[in-house]
Amino acid sequence: MKKAVLSAALWVTLGLASTPSAWADDTQDFKKILDDHWHQSLTESPTFASELGDRSANGRLSENSPLARQRRQDFNDALLTRLAGVKATELNPQDQVNYKVFLRLRQMEKESYRHPDYLFPITNREGWHMFFAQTPASLPFMEAADYEHYLGLLADYPRYNAENMAVLAEAVEKGYTHYCTSMKGYETSISTHIVEDVTTSAFYSPFTRFPANMSEARQKKVTERGIALITEKVIPAYQLLYKLYTEKYAPACRKTVGITSLPGGKDYYSYLIRNFTTTDLTPQQIHDTGLSEVKRLRGEMDKIIKKVGFKGTFPEFLVFLRTDPRFYAESPTDLMEKAALITKRMDGQLPKLFGYLPRNPYGLMEIPSDIAEKTTAAYYMPSQGDGSKSAGNYYINTSLLKSRPLYTLEALSYHEAVPGHHLQGAIQKEMELPNFRKYHYFNAYGEGWALYSERLGLEVGFYTDPYSDFGRLTYEMWRACRLVVDTGMHAFGWSRQQAIDFMAENTSLSLHEITTEVDRYITWPGQALAYKLGELSITALRREAEQRLGDQFDIRAFHDMILGNGSLPIAVMEDLARDWMAAQEAKNIKHAQNNKQN
Repeated sequence: MKKAVLSAALWVTLGLASTPSAWADDTQDFKKILDDHWHQSLTESPTFASELGDRSANGRLSENSPLARQRRQDFNDALLTRLAGVKATELNPQDQVNYKVFLRLRQMEKESYRHPDYLFPITNREGWHMFFAQTPASLPFMEAADYEHYLGLLADYPRYNAENMAVLAEAVEKGYTHYCTSMKGYETSISTHIVEDVTTSAFYSPFTRFPANMSEARQKKVTERGIALITEKVIPAYQLLYKLYTEKYAPACRKTVGITSLPGGKDYYSYLIRNFTTTDLTPQQIHDTGLSEVKRLRGEMDKIIKKVGFKGTFPEFLVFLRTDPRFYAESPTDLMEKAALITKRMDGQLPKLFGYLPRNPYGLMEIPSDIAEKTTAAYYMPSQGDGSKSAGNYYINTSLLKSRPLYTLEALSYHEAVPGHHLQGAIQKEMELPNFRKYHYFNAYGEGWALYSERLGLEVGFYTDPYSDFGRLTYEMWRACRLVVDTGMHAFGWSRQQAIDFMAENTSLSLHEITTEVDRYITWPGQALAYKLGELSITALRREAEQRLGDQFDIRAFHDMILGNGSLPIAVMEDLARDWMAAQEAKNIKHAQNNKQN
């Protein structure tokens, strides 16, 4: 297959293709709506536009002023009005799916304006200043135009920073701040970029490497402009943010853990659950699901403890895992090499699990030292644009090595790289989808797929070390615990320490990892629920397909179907999966009938 056309091919397989004449008018209206939305999206997100090769807004950052937010709200309302005039039933089957997805996104955006979403521009591990600091590592810098674009971003940062600072100040005034303990030390994410020697700044790094086709004179001129902008624009902006955060925001931090303690917090948390999980589950339903999964997984973990011959209690086994030197890398290089070996071995097994593999590769990178101690064990960053000029990257945290256990490295690598985030994201970018779907990410689908991918290692002969298999279970247990502690803290009055204790009692994660994770859940309510709920949906669909198709079930075809429709809300994914099952059943019946006749 020279080009990924899985989504279109799926519709033909389902026997749903038909002539376009019947839906021409509504199709054109819908296409115009999508085109207008995409154009506005690029206008509102100039940095993303530049990643796609659109230089019309070169050197400009996005806007977050009250006028800009109102403009986006008005535009979204206008889109909903126009969508109401399109008869979805008159669209071809593939556009009916596009319509369902697009309508849900517009409805969720409309609802977001009723909530204090915008008043939380930071979490305990994220913020606009941190994203901006990653710009030098994320841009390509392959030609002179890339440097001009970067210089423009440096020049525009004070305006961008001021608009976001105004939001932070408004959050303080209205009382919508984060929980104090979870934000402890956050100011270092700002102060690390306030340097006296510009050449030590993260923003200076692009000027230490230039493409061969840039003359020395041009390099010198660009470097001088860069130094001036970092000195006169960027660093002073970080100083202003540091002053605002330390003198106003931090002293006004929230004294209660749960987001539901804020005015309108209960309604806001329900919205966040719908937004991140794409389900209508209640906090109680999610909490109970988590407790059930914790119980199931605990039984599987006990079997491994017995298998390795450990003589002691479950808590004692966790202490053993957290303290035995054999389970930890000796150096950052050692950790990176082990991760490289794991992912390379999985690369060779992917054809057993998938019929289609993407052309875009991925690399391994260390998480930047300035954010390493405050962030997660690893993360994935997709390639820019359509992936034609850059690879995706699996970032690994090599700081605090005694809190990065090797027994979880297999599961972590399958989740972040292959067959997890990289495989799913790279395939989606190669598909023939409307742009709004090609570049959109539904948390429950994407994180659910990545968690489901962790188990796929078993199916191709990995996790041969029982401790590593225990690590796989502890990662799944970690996601099950999230259902319990996120709802526990934000809906049922749990304290931060209760959440930490529950995680410590049920997972073999290090105490450092557990603490940073709980603080993440406190400052990012609802997002952590997406992983396990998404995985449970995919797993349930697979079991249903296995039952319905019997010995005709093809794991490669099932995975191609799940990934071949791109990122979707859970309900839409389930509908398409069952359509695929029905089509496979019909095909199998027809094949059996033909064989009988022959």
